[in-house]
Amino acid sequence: MNRGSDGNPRNGAGGGALLLAAGFSRRFGSDKRRHRLADGSSLLAASVALYSQAFPKLIVVLRPEDDELAAEVQASADGAKVEIVFCTDAIEGMGRSLAAGAAAAQAWDYLFVALADMPWVQLDTLAHLRQEMQRAGSDSIILPVKGNQPGHPVGFGASYLPALATLTGDQGARSLVREAGHRVHRVMVEDAGVLQDLDTPPA
Repeated sequence: MNRGSDGNPRNGAGGGALLLAAGFSRRFGSDKRRHRLADGSSLLAASVALYSQAFPKLIVVLRPEDDELAAEVQASADGAKVEIVFCTDAIEGMGRSLAAGAAAAQAWDYLFVALADMPWVQLDTLAHLRQEMQRAGSDSIILPVKGNQPGHPVGFGASYLPALATLTGDQGARSLVREAGHRVHRVMVEDAGVLQDLDTPPA
C-alpha cells in the first residue's frame, strides 16, 4: 500500500530519494529506528528530516505494522512531499524493500537510495550528488566515495528504475552497480557521513 501525506500516491517528473527503513535491526538488538540521538530525535526521524530537506520528493519504506512510525515520519518531514510505502515482504531482505519503494518512483527522473541508519550525511553533500546526477543523465549511477570506500546514498538514473523494482534478496542494488561499468560516476567527497551508520548500540 502506497500512501502520501494526503492518502494518495505521488509520482511525477523530477527525482527524489528513497529511504529504506523496513529492516529488523538484528545486529542492533532492538528497533534501532527508535534509537534516540544526542538531540533527542529518533534515528528514523533524523534521517527523514535530512532527506526531506535535501530532495523535493521522498519515499520511506516501512513494514506493515509500523503505523506509529509512519506518523513520526510525516511529522519529521515538516511539510515536504513524503510517500510511505509499506513493504509486506520486507523479511525477505533489503532487495524487496528497495523494490517496493522503487515501484512507487517509476515516473521519476532519478532516485537516490538512502539508508535510515545514516542520518549524518551533510546537506551540501546531498546537493552536490543531486547536481552530479542531473549532469550525468538517465543512464548513470552516482556513487559517493570517501577515501577509497563507496558510500550512500547511491543515485540511479531513470533507466535503472524498472530493474530496481524487481530486486530480491539481501544485497540491495549492488549487482546493478557492479554491472554498470563506465556508467558509474564515482563522486569523491570529504564527508564521512556517507560511510557512517549505526549497526550496534553505542558503547
